[in-house]
Amino acid sequence: MRCVGFPPFFDGESKLLILGSFPSVKSRETNFYYGHKQNRFWKILAAFFGENSPVSVEEKKSFLKKHDIALWDTVTECDIEGSLDSAIKNPVVANLYEVLNNAEIKRIFTNGGKSFSLLKRYYPELVVLTDALPSTSPANVRSPEKEWFEALEKVFKK
Repeated sequence: MRCVGFPPFFDGESKLLILGSFPSVKSRETNFYYGHKQNRFWKILAAFFGENSPVSVEEKKSFLKKHDIALWDTVTECDIEGSLDSAIKNPVVANLYEVLNNAEIKRIFTNGGKSFSLLKRYYPELVVLTDALPSTSPANVRSPEKEWFEALEKVFKK
């Protein structure tokens, strides 16, 4: 089934761009990034900043703006059944310069291997700005918190 992802979420003050691969079924149902309740994305960010995890889409948007974080996916459209990255077929890759030319992005995080491999293939010049982080997806059985905290520490120098 052909699916379209979300537009980028950012503003001119965004300093960190976090790229997923493509929205999961649950995220597409909630109509915003990282909508699966078991995805650790929001919990990790909230813990790092010492805040409660945002729940509603509006709370998530407010959280991102407060911390100058932009979100997007490396794939904007694809054929996919289910949510697994391995199910992505015929991807259309995002024009990352839509964000990079209109924000103050200092660092890029990729959330999972698929996102990083696509960035590396289509935007090799951006690899030097990028931290390839383990997926926060519930499909990733190993805990990604340590790597995420270390990368966030470099950006936000807490």
